[in-house]
Amino acid sequence: MRLILIGAPGVGKGTQGALLAESHGLARVATGDILREAVRQETELGREARAYMDEGELVPDELILELIAAELAEEADGFVLDGFPRNIQQAKGLDGILDDLGLDLECVVVLEAPDDVLVKRISGRRSCARCGAIYNAHFDPPTVAGVCDRCGAALVHREDDREEVVRNRLRVFRRETEPLIQYYHDSDLPVEVVDGDRPVDQVQATIRSALAPA
Repeated sequence: MRLILIGAPGVGKGTQGALLAESHGLARVATGDILREAVRQETELGREARAYMDEGELVPDELILELIAAELAEEADGFVLDGFPRNIQQAKGLDGILDDLGLDLECVVVLEAPDDVLVKRISGRRSCARCGAIYNAHFDPPTVAGVCDRCGAALVHREDDREEVVRNRLRVFRRETEPLIQYYHDSDLPVEVVDGDRPVDQVQATIRSALAPA
């Protein structure tokens, strides 16, 4: 099985992609993980990517596509692409990679949730710098506001988790990534839209049901 998982920040792509990969014996291919691993191993592509990352710049699509091509060549039997492609240009590049590898995508799964829910999920996150515990001010708050239940250290609200930053990320998603849904509809690839505003196990069950053979 070879599929793409699309969804806005905070909708649960990482969680659902990992569960899906485990249950179906697939490789989970996430660009962030690939970039970090390439940089860690100091591969040629990793060194190129790090030069951009160290300057705070986005890694160019061409370099991302090279990394994806190398990864998919090793995972031809089955994979879930988590958060990639992010725009039409990357989607067209992916089409070319798959053609070169003689592979076909089988499905696109779109996770959806209201923006207000996504904002609460991300902007409500609080983390403990000492022990790594994660909380959410709206859904899973600590016993004492701003204090870690485990170790008593002060909780941190990351700058990129602040509401105004999250809302901007959602605007970027709507502008650049959401058009992929129509792109894949137009390509006659099956597109399954799943309500992501539910408990993790219910969302996963719906995805598995949608992917089950008719």
